[in-house]
Amino acid sequence: MAEAGIEKTQEIVSDERLPRVYEVGYLVSSTVKEEEVEKIVTAIRQQIEKEGGSFIAEGAPSLTRLAYEISTREEGKRVDHDRASFGWIKFEAPSSAAQALDESLKANNSIIRYIVFRTVREETRAHLKAPQLREVRRTDTIKTTAKRPEEPAAPVSEADLDKALEDLTQE
Repeated sequence: MAEAGIEKTQEIVSDERLPRVYEVGYLVSSTVKEEEVEKIVTAIRQQIEKEGGSFIAEGAPSLTRLAYEISTREEGKRVDHDRASFGWIKFEAPSSAAQALDESLKANNSIIRYIVFRTVREETRAHLKAPQLREVRRTDTIKTTAKRPEEPAAPVSEADLDKALEDLTQE
């Protein structure tokens, strides 16, 4: 019975060391200057490399309008953000690296929101495709069999038009 517990513990330890694919998405405060945003992203990359991670893909941060305002505390004051720089990094690392990255992002006051999650190596973003147009061939023609006789247009007086308009507007 004790041996089963030891084997299970060894499986968990060895499983933690296996590299997994993670992705981190982050929002950098709009109060941070553009030059400083790159330093923050460099710090995120260095944290991943320090923990033994390797990069798969990256989306450079770009200033974007947020769907809703996010309130944060900066220097003891409440700051509402309606814009932020959004970026993401996909990387492969052991689970301990994801935990360490989570802690470092939590400690960084310039990052207003972030998420670290496990994902797959393949690209999963949806691509817009142009709709496929199918060719339709017209083989049948519409034939009219009976023609309505054209009625001669009778002259209409102004008084008749006014009366018809009044009848329509009164109803």
